[in-house]
Amino acid sequence: MIDMVTNEEALDLHKKAKGKIETAPKVTLNTGNDLATYYTPGVAFVSEAIKANKEAAYDYTWKSNTIAIVSDGTRILGLGNIGPEAGLPVMEGKALLFKKFGAVDAIPLCIGTTDEQEIIKFVKNIAPTFGAVNIEDIESPKCFDIVDSLSDSLGIPVFHDDQHGTSVVITAGLINALKLAGKTIKNINIVINGAGAAGLGEVRMLNYMGVKNILVLDKAGIIYEGRQENMNKYKDEIAKATNPSKKSGTLEDAVKNADVLIGVSSAGSFNKNLISLMGDKPIVFALANPVPEIGYEDAKAAGAFVAATGQSGKPNQVNNVLSFPAIMRGILDARVIKIKYDLLYYAAKALSQAAGKNLAVEHILPDPSNRKEMRRVVENVAVAIGEAALKSNNTMVKEIDPSAMRRSIAERLARYSKLEKKLSKLLIK
Repeated sequence: MIDMVTNEEALDLHKKAKGKIETAPKVTLNTGNDLATYYTPGVAFVSEAIKANKEAAYDYTWKSNTIAIVSDGTRILGLGNIGPEAGLPVMEGKALLFKKFGAVDAIPLCIGTTDEQEIIKFVKNIAPTFGAVNIEDIESPKCFDIVDSLSDSLGIPVFHDDQHGTSVVITAGLINALKLAGKTIKNINIVINGAGAAGLGEVRMLNYMGVKNILVLDKAGIIYEGRQENMNKYKDEIAKATNPSKKSGTLEDAVKNADVLIGVSSAGSFNKNLISLMGDKPIVFALANPVPEIGYEDAKAAGAFVAATGQSGKPNQVNNVLSFPAIMRGILDARVIKIKYDLLYYAAKALSQAAGKNLAVEHILPDPSNRKEMRRVVENVAVAIGEAALKSNNTMVKEIDPSAMRRSIAERLARYSKLEKKLSKLLIK
């Protein structure tokens, strides 16, 4: 079980640390020769090499292992639009998770504009410094426009965890839950409550997998082609990709005889009666955070065969930490050009397989608190990303050696683990 922290404890520890991350040197600077090598005149030779070939920046600078986390503070966790300064501790936390679980160096950049075009311009201007960009906690539908625009023009991968990372974890959990229930994904009825980033991401993933029997709901009810109320171009995309019979109605109408109910919406949106309307061996993912659509115990009591939750300390926690560090590790190591759903699908399959022999109705995903399981997750998912990218010609490299990737990842994680142990007496606890 996870101990719950109080407001006072959280504030006190953050104040002591004055931030959760910092930059640190990777080389020594103790002698005149060190200075001449790593700064002037030695660094000029490196600059000349990169001038002759920009791709050499991956070999001679931090670019190959460093990403930018970009947020405007308009959709931070469940807090909403709280601004870039208030969003900074969350982005720092994200950077910490990237480092601990994926050995990825991530720089939080909370920016002072909410204008879509200004954000796009900002990211384009900083792109030469980074190997990839993570767009984080920007309100929808603006976030979709930003991600799609940058993905088409930036030249380095643009990752959107709310969309991409969430879809990988949900799909991995769904693959395993259906396996336990003895059901096939293409022959089931799926209901998704929530049409934001996570909802759209899962629709795109399921469509890639060939699934069509999907109903998606927002506050105005079931989304269908031709609906006029509360629509935008991304909900139009959802309408065309789902609900082939153009069904309308409420959540109660949607869940009747459904096999799967996925909540990526708001606290308390589900109740026991709703689950009782579902079909045989219902699978319920209540993923609103920090308070889910229905509690784990209530979902099980209502008859859910498999219940998954966004809550910490409960079985089957669907936590994005299972996906984003591993995905980014693979993206960087394979020098992926663009994030596409074939990569994400193979990542989801690899994550589902990482549950291993422990697969059970209360263990459909690996445990994020289990270091051994997390290392297996990172290696499996990263290699899957690399192999999929090579197969689709979506990489800057000409070959992928899975064994070499695994060794490199193990070495990176071991190096961070050793550093963590050495600094344990100095770090804020």
